[in-house]
Amino acid sequence: MSKRTEPRGSSSGKAQTHRVDAAVEPSDERRSSKSGEGRGRLLVIATPIGNLGDITLRALDSLREADVIACEDTRVTAKLLARYQIERPLLAYHDHNAREVEPRLVKRMQAGETVALVTDAGTPMVSDPGTGLVQAAVAAGLSVSILPGPSAALAALAVSGLSADRFLFAGFPPPRSGERRRFLAELATIPATLILYEAPHRLAASLSDMAAVFGNRSAVVARELTKLHEEVRRGLLVELARDYASAPAPRGEIVVVIAAPNPVEEGAAIDLDSLLREALGHMSLRDAVAQTAAITGLPRKEIYARALELQSEDRG
Repeated sequence: MSKRTEPRGSSSGKAQTHRVDAAVEPSDERRSSKSGEGRGRLLVIATPIGNLGDITLRALDSLREADVIACEDTRVTAKLLARYQIERPLLAYHDHNAREVEPRLVKRMQAGETVALVTDAGTPMVSDPGTGLVQAAVAAGLSVSILPGPSAALAALAVSGLSADRFLFAGFPPPRSGERRRFLAELATIPATLILYEAPHRLAASLSDMAAVFGNRSAVVARELTKLHEEVRRGLLVELARDYASAPAPRGEIVVVIAAPNPVEEGAAIDLDSLLREALGHMSLRDAVAQTAAITGLPRKEIYARALELQSEDRG
């Protein structure tokens, strides 16, 4: 998810990295050298989310030995390889060319080659490309191995101090407030710590919607993890929403971690009217009913009837 930066005190190597077009097939020399080794394989490799020193030794060895490295952006991966003086062919693989590239990579693996899959940062397929290639390799009966390592979602969870016994990674919320609130309402009653990614320019509005839907839960905003300007800010959702709304939009990659809902004691009364009034103050009747139903677990028909009564009382 994150763009990489050099670790403090490190120096970049000057190795050149060869790039290849997606149409390039395995060379005769490479094909013959692999002919006695059987079918090839796919290595799914996690790479640093910021500090290049976070790469594992096993990942470096595998990148050196790969026949080709499929990467989200060849320029980003070239910097990582140059730092460790690795010279291997790079092939761009991303959402826009996946259908074209995947069968060619499968063909190369069937010819005996080892393909390494990386993204710009973190673990492939966690809000990043890769799922299609893994599925294609599995369908072709090829070996797929994981080289675990950095993940912005897990790094933020670990540093948050919130419960990690049960958690849900939900990716990026929708960009529009109405859709975002409906999305958040589906998560409202899940008994787990929630992990979300968010864009800097939407953070304040998103936090405000989270506060409206989830209530005043504890949360953590983790920004630029492992980088020079790493920041971890803790507080209640209402406080975080207010703080970020009153300042310029932050920069960098952002993860929001939200505490699980407090369990409602058996027989405890639900303040339905307060929930509905708060929701009706900033959303349509339909969305307010959907959100309140998600939070309370009450039937929508009952909530809708009460919402109409409240609207009638307020007009009167």
